[in-house]
Amino acid sequence: MESHYIQRYHSHNPTDNQCSSAVLKHIKAPVHLVWSLVRRFDRPQRYKPFVSRCVVRGDGLGIGSLREVDVKSGLPATTSTERLELLDDEEHILGVKIVGGDHRLRNYSSIITVHSEVIDGRPGTLVIESFVVDVPEGNTKEETCFFVHSLINCNLKSLADVSLRMAVLQDEVKPIHQCRV
Repeated sequence: MESHYIQRYHSHNPTDNQCSSAVLKHIKAPVHLVWSLVRRFDRPQRYKPFVSRCVVRGDGLGIGSLREVDVKSGLPATTSTERLELLDDEEHILGVKIVGGDHRLRNYSSIITVHSEVIDGRPGTLVIESFVVDVPEGNTKEETCFFVHSLINCNLKSLADVSLRMAVLQDEVKPIHQCRV
């Protein structure tokens, strides 16, 4: 199913000076809890550990809304301006494009999809985040992809931790009972 989701939702057309890839994470929490975190364009700091503050312009969740994100120290950036490109609550798809900021991620665009699955007999979620970005002058495609992969992996690990804590608090980690015929 993973390759099906990537083909269906995560097709980017990188140019010669861009890199593109996808990162997958299996989360031991129900899809509705994970999506409740991912869909909040106005509150990325709920699970993204490098975001210290977010201020939204526009209605916050409408296509075209902008957010100004302050980045915690330790990264080669302090701010990022991002636009909400896609928000589909039926298909669980979020699309974001970076449109400004003091960093080197030029023409960065990402798509996150959230899919229901069963993990160890319990409700789980497959999260896929794909991206395309310009390769900065002085860097290789491999270096650029490695850097972005590292950020996304950190974000998705944090998303998994927050989602699992929410699931435990809401007592939503019970096994799925299979009917036997």
